Amino acid sequence: MNGIIKQIEKGKPFFEKISRNSYLGAVRDGFLTAMPAILFSSIFILIAAVPEIFGYQWPEGVSTWLWKVYNYSMGVVGLLVSATTARCLAESLNRHMPKNKTINTTSVMLASVVSFLLLSVSPIEGGFSTEYMGTKGLLASFVAAFITVNLYKFCVLKDITIKMPKEVPGTISQTFRDIFPFSFSVFAAVLIDLVVRSVFGISFAEAIITLLQPLFTAADGYLGIAVIWGAMALFWFVGVHGPSIVEPAIAAIIYANVETNLQLFNSGEQASKVLTVGLGNFVGTMGGTGATLVVPFIFLLFAKSKQLKAVGKASVIPVSFAVNEPLLFAAPMILNPYFFIPFLLAPIVNVCLFKFFVDVLGMNSFMYVLPWATPAPIGLILGTGMGLMAFVLAALLILVDFAIYYPFCKAYDATLVEQEMAQAAKEEAQAKDMTVTITVPADEVPALSSTSSTLEEGKEINVLVLCAGAGTSAMLANALTEGAKEYQAPISALAGAYGSHYEMMADFDMIVLAPQVNSYYEDIKEDTDRLGIKLIATKGAEYIGLTRDPEKAVRFVLDQF
Repeated sequence: MNGIIKQIEKGKPFFEKISRNSYLGAVRDGFLTAMPAILFSSIFILIAAVPEIFGYQWPEGVSTWLWKVYNYSMGVVGLLVSATTARCLAESLNRHMPKNKTINTTSVMLASVVSFLLLSVSPIEGGFSTEYMGTKGLLASFVAAFITVNLYKFCVLKDITIKMPKEVPGTISQTFRDIFPFSFSVFAAVLIDLVVRSVFGISFAEAIITLLQPLFTAADGYLGIAVIWGAMALFWFVGVHGPSIVEPAIAAIIYANVETNLQLFNSGEQASKVLTVGLGNFVGTMGGTGATLVVPFIFLLFAKSKQLKAVGKASVIPVSFAVNEPLLFAAPMILNPYFFIPFLLAPIVNVCLFKFFVDVLGMNSFMYVLPWATPAPIGLILGTGMGLMAFVLAALLILVDFAIYYPFCKAYDATLVEQEMAQAAKEEAQAKDMTVTITVPADEVPALSSTSSTLEEGKEINVLVLCAGAGTSAMLANALTEGAKEYQAPISALAGAYGSHYEMMADFDMIVLAPQVNSYYEDIKEDTDRLGIKLIATKGAEYIGLTRDPEKAVRFVLDQF
């Protein structure tokens, strides 16, 4: 087993390179930036739809208003993502542009929106069709963003622009500077639209979904979903954030299928599309990547080693809300041979069981988008419409995952018990041999107050902690806030998600990367060096230790200054 893991680990640099790809990152960050609109709309769809499950019908005026809010947010998410993806990609490419040559991120967003509309919207009598402005148009969103940003990049590098006299104000000069790249981007979308409509008679957004339908159908099968969520777990097992690699490739279809399922359900049919965002959040990654929801409870209730009992106690609440880094790095589970099989097997079994319930037993698949931090059993039940089979499946998944993980947890626990007993015996023997006790005077141990006083008086250290989804980073940010208050340290801390940090970086003195985003260190370092910000990358056990000890977290920050 160790040999297999070592061979897999050799591919880690390659996996990290993939996760840092500018285009995958732009898709991921573009979705992350647009997520408030998606989650906002989900609130209204739940209010509109869930009461109907129990036989309550909203008055027509209320129902119309609720669906209107949903349609005007989720219904235009394709347009929103075309803008946010373009902006994130432009910001990524700007880091590698020559000095004094920069892509205008605001202009590129506007051009991408216009291009997306040309690729997705069809004119109809009295206006235009909005069918592909939502999740069905997400693939067109990415195409519009990628083409637009690259044409802007080409024009900037080749200096294809309208140059104005130096006396002209900068804002006006920039407007003329962007005319050519904006025009080229829009004309490129016009040409694509003309070609596709003359060949297929439909919009580009509809054509690309039609052409890729066989691939989406394959991905919706048992083998497809097993490979997707097995790959996520495999990447994470070797220390690379798996969802950052896999999710951008399926982002468009997992959101589009949710909308399709809702339409099927509203028309009286079964919501049958399995490959959805909820399948990942609440089934394949139940309790986090690796489907680890049951593991802290196993440690807490059945482990005999002090280490695993402590890990279970510390991680049971975070893992319940899908933040499983305290478990992954403290147990540890990452690169631990004892957990290789269950870490990959549990997600695969979970998604296949879900598909069986949908395909064979007739359960509805996910029709609503819920926040990823919703406890998995609750997310599964709510997201599929609170049917009886969803309650049964939630209980079954917990039992199955328990059966998968339990023997491996017990085997690892037995090893740790032996190690702890050996260590205790060793310490007891050493204690008997000790004849001299050395005491360090208390006044020789530096106090936090003295450390703080060495800083410039009145200077506060602003710390930004980044992880993949702002869950793990919140743990360290909270520890820093608690420690700063208790020890009167001049520190303020904020948690953030990598990809949504660009606009606020300049407001901070120090950025701390959680272990799951360490692979982006070199990318963000270019920005922090330019802005004069300290950048620190943490390792697994180190990071978890800081989240549990506010005093240690404060010392960690102060030591950097």
